[in-house]
Formats: sequence, C-alpha cells, structure tokens
Amino acid sequence: MEDLNVFGHIKLAPPDPILGTAEAFKKDSHADKVNLGVGAYRTDEAKPYVFKAVKEAEKRILADPTLNKEYLPMRGLDSFNSLSRELLLGKGCEAITENRIASIQCISGTGSLRVGAEFLKVHVNPPAVYVSSPTWGNHLSIFKKAGCIVREYPYWKPETRGIDIEGMLNTLNSAPIGAIVLLHVCAHNPTGVDPTPQQWDQIQRVINHKKLIPYFDSAYQGFASGDLDRDAYAVRKFVNEGSQCLVSQSFAKNMGLYGERIGALHIVCKNKITAEHVLSQAEIVVRQMYSNPPLHGALIASVILADPVLTQSWKTELKAISERIIQMRIRLLEELIKLKVPGDWTHITSQIGMFSYTGLTPQQCENMINKWHCYMLKNGRISMSGINSKNVSYVARAIKHSVDHSPKL
Repeated sequence: MEDLNVFGHIKLAPPDPILGTAEAFKKDSHADKVNLGVGAYRTDEAKPYVFKAVKEAEKRILADPTLNKEYLPMRGLDSFNSLSRELLLGKGCEAITENRIASIQCISGTGSLRVGAEFLKVHVNPPAVYVSSPTWGNHLSIFKKAGCIVREYPYWKPETRGIDIEGMLNTLNSAPIGAIVLLHVCAHNPTGVDPTPQQWDQIQRVINHKKLIPYFDSAYQGFASGDLDRDAYAVRKFVNEGSQCLVSQSFAKNMGLYGERIGALHIVCKNKITAEHVLSQAEIVVRQMYSNPPLHGALIASVILADPVLTQSWKTELKAISERIIQMRIRLLEELIKLKVPGDWTHITSQIGMFSYTGLTPQQCENMINKWHCYMLKNGRISMSGINSKNVSYVARAIKHSVDHSPKL
C-alpha cells in the first residue's frame, strides 16, 4: 500500500496559453519586458486600475449596517440582475417590460458561458454550437466540456485583415436548424474586428432564415468605443427585433472587477411564462455547479448602476480608458510607419477594443518573446492595454526586428 501511487498516472497539464503567458512574464527579470498578453486594463504607468466609482461603492457597502454575508439566492442578487439587464438592453426594451427575460447572476463571463452551455445541452440539445475562427480560446473548451458539438465559422480573413463575411454567411447557411451561433457583442476577441451594421443585418437574416439560436458574449460593453449604447448595438438589434437568444455578460473589463467574478446570463424568451420556467431550470444548473454566486461584486455593480452620479462617474472613466487604448493604437501605427516596417499596418487603428490581431506569424511572435521580452500569444494577438507612452517605441522596434528577421507577413 505504501508503494501505491493513486494519482501517479496523471500527467502535467499544458499551461493555459493566456495565463501561461502572464506567468512567463512575471518570471522574466528583463528591465524592458512588456506584457502584451494581459487581458486586464493597465494604466499608462502599466499599473492595474480601480475605478473611482468602484471605490466609492465599496465605501457605501462597508458603511451600510443592514448588509450581511448571507447566501444569495441561486439566481443571485435581484437588483444586480435587473440593473445589468437594463444596461445591456437599454431602458424601455420590450423584452424587459414584458418580463420575458430569465436573468441569473453568474461567476463572471466564464461562469455565465458554462451555465448557458449546460442549460442548452440539457434543455435544447442543439445539433452544434458554432464559434468564430478565431475566438477566445476558452469558448471551445467550455462548450465541449458541457457535451456540445463545437464547429467553427470563418471570421478572420488574413488577406484583408478583416471579417470573412462571405465565409461566415456560407457556413451559417449550411448549419442545421436549431444550432447555436456564438457571437461577440463588440470588440471581438482576439481580432478586434466587429461587423458593420450592414453585416449584422446579413448575419441576422441568415440566423432567422435557418432558425439558428444566437448566443451573445458581452465581455467588453463600453470598452470598445467608450459608449455603452453603441457597443450594445448588435444584441439590442436582435432582441428588439424579436430574437429569442442567450447573452453572457461580464463586468470584469468594463468595471475592472476581474477578481470579483461578477457577470450574468440573460435568456430572452417568447413570453413571461416561458421565462419563469427557464429561470427555474437555470437555477438547477447553478445549484449543481456552485449553489450561489458571490455577493460583493454584485453589490458593487448594483450600487454604481443604481446611482446616477456614480453611473456617470463610471461612464466618464470608462470612456477615458477606451480613449487611451485608441491613442495607443495611433501611436503604435505612427511608430511602425516611422520605422518603415514592411507591410500595411493600418489594421492596428481600424480594429477596436482591448486586443489587436497583428498578423504576426508564430515564428515572429517567438522572436518578440525570446529576443525582445514582449510577451504575447503565438496567434499574433496583443493587448493594446499593455502598450503605453513609455514602451510603444520599444514594441514597434520589436515588431520591426521580428518582421525583418522572420518570414514575410
């Protein structure tokens, strides 16, 4: 018995591509190292940022003698669910006023997606879940772990560094009835390229014609353009025009509540009775997974969204953050042009949100990491948040060296 190694057959898991990049960055002692893989906002001083509105909300929470640490219901904090739903879909949304949205607080975006995936597998059993190629790496594993068949639709066109709308529409046109289509609400991760309003019209027509079920992932509302309403255009369009759909919503990025793990799953139904049934079944999924969501982050978001002054403060800060990222895109492009880096780099500024899909090859990315200590994903994605006024020239030089000494883009 002493020689028995019960778990000896278990192999070391490969590092997560994103989190592993962050760990490698931490271990590097090079003075000029740059973290271009970070999925969290950084200031121009490369520091984490806590919103002033968040700090004020926490002060109010701590000072409230009526609050306690009791369990939340399985569905979460009701005020949070209501306020987050309104933020996503806008005041006056018919689906909200008609009480036909089942909303349940979840453990940020990942938890929301997993609850949604489990719910769909049990109660809809879709023939397939279609995700964009490329997409956020966790999308595929979340739906696969829930037992769903995952397929990809073309999204990125390397030749134009834009959307392959023709390939996307052709693939969705061939999808079986009842399939799920996962769509990024805004600031597509990793490409930073969003459909135009006209392209959303085309996508919606195919989804409606083929009787597909849209599932929106809203991780960056307000973080893309700095305008919460503008960033919610796609999901509001679908819901306002009658789509029955799912939406996973996260406050990690747009409120900086990364560690609080706060998000929601909204399921838009045909009528109020259906929504009540759906919510009851979604609660069972939650009960079997983690029973109750965390309280603190939900309170923070609720305090901010319920107070017009705090809401405006948050919106102002959020716009400033978005503008800094836009400025870093402009600065990086200027540096690349100044250095006469081969190729057309205007996609850096035409893309939107936290990430840029540079078009760098895996070999060029290796050079960025090994020679220049610029940590990034091997697919060429960089976080614009990791670039600041102090390192933008260094990053541009790293890109030039990588392009000059590696195969052509």
